[in-house]
Amino acid sequence: MSRSIAVPDRRHRLIVLAICCLSLFIVGLDNTVVNIALPAIQHDLGAPASGLQWVIDAYTLVLASLLMLSGSVADRIGRKRVFQTGLLLFVLGSLLCSLAPGLGWLVAFRAVQAVGGSMLNPVAMSIITNTFTDRKERAQAIGVWGGVVGISMALGPLIGGFLVDSAGWPSIFLINIPVGLAAFLLTYRLVPESRAPRPRRLDPVGQLLMVLLLGCGTAAIIEGPGHGWTSPLILALAGVALAALLVFPLWERRVPEPLIDPRFFRSAPFTGATVTAVCAFAALAGFLFLNTLYLQNVRHYSPVVAGLWTLPMAGLTLLTAPLSGRIVGSRGPRLPLLVAGAAIAASGVLLTGLTANSSAFLLLPAYALFGLGFGMVNAPITNSAVSGMPLAQAGVAAAVASTSRQVGQSLGVAVIGTVVAGAVASAGDFSSATHTGWWIVAGLGLVVFVLGLATTTARAADSAARVAACFDPGPGGVQGASVERLR
Repeated sequence: MSRSIAVPDRRHRLIVLAICCLSLFIVGLDNTVVNIALPAIQHDLGAPASGLQWVIDAYTLVLASLLMLSGSVADRIGRKRVFQTGLLLFVLGSLLCSLAPGLGWLVAFRAVQAVGGSMLNPVAMSIITNTFTDRKERAQAIGVWGGVVGISMALGPLIGGFLVDSAGWPSIFLINIPVGLAAFLLTYRLVPESRAPRPRRLDPVGQLLMVLLLGCGTAAIIEGPGHGWTSPLILALAGVALAALLVFPLWERRVPEPLIDPRFFRSAPFTGATVTAVCAFAALAGFLFLNTLYLQNVRHYSPVVAGLWTLPMAGLTLLTAPLSGRIVGSRGPRLPLLVAGAAIAASGVLLTGLTANSSAFLLLPAYALFGLGFGMVNAPITNSAVSGMPLAQAGVAAAVASTSRQVGQSLGVAVIGTVVAGAVASAGDFSSATHTGWWIVAGLGLVVFVLGLATTTARAADSAARVAACFDPGPGGVQGASVERLR
């Protein structure tokens, strides 16, 4: 067991959970609240389409690149200490973003924000798993955690619309400051410190390879249309990303304590959760990116009206996210995953008929279906990803699922945004150009559905149990409860 200060009663444990979820809420909100402000940012800062992609991906890429490192460092030097540092950096980055005088500065300050954000989500999950030592309570807390992910990201467009309309796009960053400072003070007073009894060694080579893979790969996708796919810069970026992809698993097998232990991927639920997270969040990123530009640039709605149009998505996510957590806790992840995949796919198919004058009878059901699917998908991702992970390295366990989400968002904006931008250049009509992007969203939903079928069988549960036994054969680890619920 990890060294931690015992939390005296259930009320105190729930307070710790609330503080951790507060940090998750502002980080998740910042993933999507910026989308609704993209047209205003484009107008004020003169940003091209690729610049808008970087406003999103500068944040998600840095998060994805550093989450694993932050989890390991927190297990080593103290989770509370790293968590508080992350809150202060996130607040500082938010303040700088609100003052950014140009696009380049905004992208850079978004990266500062993300450095702080990378210290929050996985570390908060570590605090939760070490605070809730009872299996049932821990499962319920993880369910709440997974639900907050979906709720925060679904509310982003709605909250962002009101803020941009009333106070301009810098306000979407300023709102983080009082919330972040409140979370810092509450953490200082109420959250116990904890560390892993034997912290993992750092893996700087693995960390560098991950940064090169994600950064160069995404840069090649975003900048390819502008520079030309055969230009020396794009070929060099793609070559570095490909080399990192090939070398990364070879290196990780040689390191005694790798950044990502390849043995985790022997667990079918873990591998399925990783791929599901990438697909679901790529679909979300593509949905928000295309929908925001469509509602504001094609339909000419104000930010607040555009945000209100997404209310069916936010409302269904709010309703289904906690329901999904309860279903996972009582019946396992299979049903939520199947519903999520089917709903996301159906939403994408409906939107392939989008036109400049599409009626509410097309848009609102499509938005509601996407909200249903996205609300259902988060709790099973978190639950399945944690299975097979040792409790003593809970920071890394949470970081795997969080990294997959951020990678998905980065790829969703990069790939779908680039595909649609190319279609716009040739067709000239944004509405019809989005059809290819919506087919990609539908395909991602189908993948989630198939993975829900394949990774929730008895055979898949046995693979998770074998992985769990490799790391923590005792009954007290996080993975023990998770594997039982997979059966």
